[in-house]
Amino acid sequence: MKKITLLLFVVCASFSLNAQVKTPAPSPSSTLTQTIGLTEAIVEYSRPSMRGRTIFGGLLAYGELWRAGANKNTTISFSDDVTIDGQELKAGSYAIFAKPNKDNWEVFFYADTNNWGKPREWDDAKVVAKTTAQVFPLPVDIETFTITFDDLTNNSAVLGLMWERAYVGVKIDVPTKTKAVKSIESVMAGPSAGDYFSAAAYYHEEGKDLNKAKEWIDKAVAMNDKAFWVMRRQSLIYAALGDKKGAIKAAQKSLEVAKAAGNDHYVKLNMDSLKEWGVK
Repeated sequence: MKKITLLLFVVCASFSLNAQVKTPAPSPSSTLTQTIGLTEAIVEYSRPSMRGRTIFGGLLAYGELWRAGANKNTTISFSDDVTIDGQELKAGSYAIFAKPNKDNWEVFFYADTNNWGKPREWDDAKVVAKTTAQVFPLPVDIETFTITFDDLTNNSAVLGLMWERAYVGVKIDVPTKTKAVKSIESVMAGPSAGDYFSAAAYYHEEGKDLNKAKEWIDKAVAMNDKAFWVMRRQSLIYAALGDKKGAIKAAQKSLEVAKAAGNDHYVKLNMDSLKEWGVK
């Protein structure tokens, strides 16, 4: 009887340890991703609801610092450097804090994102951008705190914060023009030395059109006469094509540059190949 009682106790205890009650989160988490021009922005936050409460001037006193959400502080990440109210934010992640007032909000972008709620000690040195945004009254209640990306253009977006009957927007400028021009110039300039080298190396290793590989490797060498590893590949492609004279010349040049660079590995590779091709 004692054994049965003990067994039942163990089973019940095990069930208690493994059972987990699941209920909805009071402030569910949300992730918002938006491409602005050529820049990716990601907001992660928790969304509290009104639940019959007065929010601004009630639950949140005017002028009180707020995490712009619930639970862990709200964060925003940018894939590129952006500008907010004339202040540059480097690519990376930032916490968003706000001080809601009746007619405007002060909005802060804070370098430290590892806070549960507000920082224990506010550090002005960690404020990378600060702006004041006008409050636009809404005609209906927004029950659940909501963050949006509004007024999207190629070069900017407005980060919208709304709850209860208040909406504020913070304009974010992104470097689309700079990135687009750089991309266009890069493509229009044609392949780089690295592109030609990679294509030639692939064709050589896979035994594809070696004449095409030779054309590409010659272009790569012409664009970078200090790349001994490129000249090394050139010598091997020439050798594979049966051009022993060209292979020797390329290997000798690679050997010379590798010695100047102090790369003993490529010095040995070239010396071994030259020996194989009858050069003493």
